Amino acid sequence: MLERLQKIISRAGIASRRHAEQLILSGQVRVNGRVVTELGSKADAERDRIEAAGKLVHLPEKKTYLVVHKPPEVVSTMADPEGRRSLRNLLGGLPARVFPVGRLEYAASGLLLLTNDGELANRMLKAAARLPQTYWVKVKGRLDDAEMRRVAKSIRGRVWPLRSPHASRGRAENPWYEVTLSEARRDLLRRTLLELGHPVEKMKRVRVANLDLEGLSEGKYRPLEDADVAGLERFIARASKPPGEASPARAHKKAARA
Repeated sequence: MLERLQKIISRAGIASRRHAEQLILSGQVRVNGRVVTELGSKADAERDRIEAAGKLVHLPEKKTYLVVHKPPEVVSTMADPEGRRSLRNLLGGLPARVFPVGRLEYAASGLLLLTNDGELANRMLKAAARLPQTYWVKVKGRLDDAEMRRVAKSIRGRVWPLRSPHASRGRAENPWYEVTLSEARRDLLRRTLLELGHPVEKMKRVRVANLDLEGLSEGKYRPLEDADVAGLERFIARASKPPGEASPARAHKKAARA
């Protein structure tokens, strides 16, 4: 069956569909030995020999979904041209080829989703700006109530202090805060805190949609259960709806009241 090349490449787990399009445009995709650079090009994954970024495309028999607890100073890619530690260093013994959905800064730690499900990855990246995410953020100095309200208003999210068990009476000099926001406002969070004189010292993502790091040590990973994947699908579906569009159930209730 003929399919668009970027869809085949993402299904094979080599790259997300967006990255696959970049590979095609940059001449890094071959079909039966011929370089293909047009995004509308199609191929048959079962009959054609397809190569992307020097790798032979094989569609995976089983989809893999992993939550990884990325440590600081690990790049959020499967390899790094500068030789820094990458996500591949955390996946020893894993036979499946996977790629990260989204990224975390080099200095940040926390949750990343890795998968070979290109379709889900593509939809999740498109919905990222509306998926709820929770971070633990350590800042210089303490935020007063007014500053917390200003930060929350700026990012259109929530901010509250985390108790520090190792500090005197739980009040650390440079405390941690829990912040819930969307991917689109993470840089805005840093800028707002810097403007207030409280630059971010450490940042850790602890939750994305229904996925969290509970019980997962830094540098480790765990596979998602079917229920986790189904829950993530529901979050993505809700986040993908245009603003103001009601769910079918809500629309039905509204019509019944009319």
